[in-house]
Amino acid sequence: MKVEHVLEDQVENQEPQKGKELGLDAQGIQKTMKLRHYLGDGAGQVPLNAITGLVGMLTYFYTDKVGMAAGVVGTILLLARVLDAFTDITMGVLVEKTKSKYGKARPWLLWMIIPTLLSIILLFTVPISASSTVKNIYVFITVVLATGVVYTATVIPYNSMVALRTRSIEERGKMGIFRAIFGYIIGTIVAVALIPITNLFGGDQKSWIIVSVVIAIISSICLYLAFLASKEKPTEAHVEGKGETITLKESLPLLFKNKYWVIMLFVLFLMNMMSVLTASTGIYYTKYILGNENLIGVMGAVGLIPVVLGFIAIGPMVKKFGPTKTIRITLIMGGVAALIRCFMPYSFTGALVLGGVTSFATIPLMALSIALINNTAEYGEWKFGKRTVGLINSANSFGGKLGSGLGAAIIGWILALGNYDGTLAVQPSSSIFSILLLTVYLPFVFFLVIYLLLRKYDLDLKYPQIVKELEERKAN
Repeated sequence: MKVEHVLEDQVENQEPQKGKELGLDAQGIQKTMKLRHYLGDGAGQVPLNAITGLVGMLTYFYTDKVGMAAGVVGTILLLARVLDAFTDITMGVLVEKTKSKYGKARPWLLWMIIPTLLSIILLFTVPISASSTVKNIYVFITVVLATGVVYTATVIPYNSMVALRTRSIEERGKMGIFRAIFGYIIGTIVAVALIPITNLFGGDQKSWIIVSVVIAIISSICLYLAFLASKEKPTEAHVEGKGETITLKESLPLLFKNKYWVIMLFVLFLMNMMSVLTASTGIYYTKYILGNENLIGVMGAVGLIPVVLGFIAIGPMVKKFGPTKTIRITLIMGGVAALIRCFMPYSFTGALVLGGVTSFATIPLMALSIALINNTAEYGEWKFGKRTVGLINSANSFGGKLGSGLGAAIIGWILALGNYDGTLAVQPSSSIFSILLLTVYLPFVFFLVIYLLLRKYDLDLKYPQIVKELEERKAN
């Protein structure tokens, strides 16, 4: 026997022993992760949320700093998202076919470090003195590069690591929580601190570029840390398949037969739309409804309280209710708060208090959705005998991108319908209503619809038996 084969056998024999030291989760499934793994994995969310957060702020940047029309910006962002959404499926296929010493998903985290750095900076280097046509083309190309190429080539492998790293719902849930914490930190910085910080440096395009360079460097470092901390755990599908791959033609019909995957497809679509609206319209609310754009910093600072409470509460809630029921409970809380706010849309106190409740309510959805998505991989393998982790995550990312793209476009369209003009200090009443529609009324609709969808997701109850049967198939 060759030396390398002997070493491989020794590593394989040692892995179960290391796993046994970690014990079993509450459902009797073997654990595989330690704290350093969660921290490193969570850091990988920083570049992803940095890109989505910055793209969400582009409407304001393009309209108020570059001088582009809101309706044109909304249409460009939608077209870019529709185009780059179709790259998700291609990326899912690439992940399934990738073979390297690091595995099939992990190497992409390493390969995308430099592209991430460059794509973030390019978003803000619009040639401001160029013609409208040149600006439109530049914006379209750089947004597609950032979201359709770099983001896609990072998020699909990164999300696939949840299923490739462990089969434990408990560990997948913790991965989601750590990812959400890291993602929320950078997301909050972008949504809340970006305007005050750029204003501090002059508020012009140069100040935005300077801040983007800093964010780009931090994002690249975090992506490298995620690569170092990640590891792919072989599954029985890898062993039994012996390199056999399922074609796209075979896998796509199976995805749409997977009822839980379909539910999560629509949930992600709506969740990303709501997230973009929430993150990108606060500046309009504080500037034109409350009369002071810098209040967004105050609201963001106060808003950190319910977020911290949400991350503290999510662990005990998941332990008691399970991930799906935890999300449903908090969605009810958020929906009620959003409904009450509809009756007091001009209240700063209402925005702080009720907005805090809605922020708390989104934490479990944001943190645990990645686990709910990847749990559908086991269901699909159990139901149809095929395990397609990359495609499951790519197809759901497709829905998420369409949601965020449509959300960004809706902002521009609704503002345009309300005759919004970024050059005006005082907006007409039609613009005021459009801002209230985006910031106050629509969130209630999102909470309600997402809750109704997740009432049909009962995979948590079936999951332990599914994993047990899959293990029995492997043994036989």
